[in-house]
Amino acid sequence: MAKVYKYGDNVDTDVIIPARYLNAPEKSELAKHCMEDIDLVFAKTVEIGDFIVAGDNFGCGSSREHAPIAIQACGVKCVIAKSFARIFYRNAINIGFPIMECPEAAEDIAVGDVISVDFSTGIITNETKEKSYQSAPFPAFVDGIIEAGGLINSLKKRGLAK
Repeated sequence: MAKVYKYGDNVDTDVIIPARYLNAPEKSELAKHCMEDIDLVFAKTVEIGDFIVAGDNFGCGSSREHAPIAIQACGVKCVIAKSFARIFYRNAINIGFPIMECPEAAEDIAVGDVISVDFSTGIITNETKEKSYQSAPFPAFVDGIIEAGGLINSLKKRGLAK
């Protein structure tokens, strides 16, 4: 069963992956330190398919792509937030990591709730509370980037990069 990790507003990239680990050579090393400055147990307890739910301006701060890479490398299925910093949003899409902006879901979902997402419709379902929330589904080109595993893979798939 997927877990929900919940955080507040303005979770910045320095908290998501502290600068002291940016030289880690592998994504798996980044994952070991993901969120450790705000949640000491996150990296030790997160499992494939878990969710992060957060408040406003998730991913603010520096433009480092290491932040969404670290979250993705932990196995998180998706981040749902009230809003995202623009550069974090773009970096997440560029690496093929799905994130959903939905203020109502971010406010209502609690730690311990069982949730699921349908990326094609943008529907977030809270099985625990028997509620659904509507997020904007990804446009086709963004969905293609995510399905390909990132922008570079998407361009290669379309013959636009080597």
